Amino acid sequence: MFFIAGGTGFIGKHLMNALGAKGCNARCLVRSEDKALICRSLGFEAAIGDITDRESLKGKLDGCDTVIHLVGIIEEKGSMTFEKVHVEGTRNLADEARKAGVRHIFYQSALGASAASWAKYYKTKAEAEEIVKASGIAYTIFRPSLVVGEGDGFTEKLKELVRVGPFIPVPGSGKAKLQPIYVEDWVKCFMTLFLNGLRNTDYGSRIYEFGGPEHLTYNEIVLQLMEALSISKPVIHIPIKFIKMSLPFYGISKGIGNFLGKKIPSVTAEQLSLLQLDNICDKESVEKSFGFVPMKYGEALKLFIKERR
Repeated sequence: MFFIAGGTGFIGKHLMNALGAKGCNARCLVRSEDKALICRSLGFEAAIGDITDRESLKGKLDGCDTVIHLVGIIEEKGSMTFEKVHVEGTRNLADEARKAGVRHIFYQSALGASAASWAKYYKTKAEAEEIVKASGIAYTIFRPSLVVGEGDGFTEKLKELVRVGPFIPVPGSGKAKLQPIYVEDWVKCFMTLFLNGLRNTDYGSRIYEFGGPEHLTYNEIVLQLMEALSISKPVIHIPIKFIKMSLPFYGISKGIGNFLGKKIPSVTAEQLSLLQLDNICDKESVEKSFGFVPMKYGEALKLFIKERR
């Protein structure tokens, strides 16, 4: 049986649909009864708890052989810091998995995860990886580049940005490269391993770095999204230092945006800085590791960008 933490998040929803379609047994960790109903509607068990609350995990993993750890945040809010969610949460889950006799841990990390990174997001992802490795349990770690699909936060924020004004503001040069992979291809990678591979052979440990079949600049991603939305506006590049200087006034600008009926997407200084860095790997990484060629970004957009303007 799978134990899924983060099953009602963006990737989790797509994965649960695939597991449900295959008749897999799973128990989902959720923080509310409303989310428990979502899991039960797919034929899965539900357990109320939170990986950041060690006590709430006690006994919840009993009878499960594989943990799927998808919990992660891209922005710190209140007490939910990168340290608390990525590091403490992973430690709590790994400790309980060991007590429950779990045989394998899957962890969703990120391409760029490194203990030496200046970015707290990547640094804490790397620390979480080390906790998983040190657990004494066999593991699989995914380090994907940008995962896109229905409900992904990156695309939703970009859609808001594209619509909010008469032009599209791009932080910096927009030349940093990303390697977007469609979420259903991510799911296919997972299913290839855990339904056709690991679960039928051995429980060895490995890290997979992968992304879609293209290296696209942020500029190219913006233009392709605009095309998918049938929107045509000029693109204006704004120096990063000017945007960072305006961050303290974000609350004011958000209020003005709400008054005008425009949703201003949130952004942090760290996210702005990360948008200036390449986040890519081998273009053939999925084909080499999982045996198929993933969908291109533009093709994926046609599947999940349903509204046209």
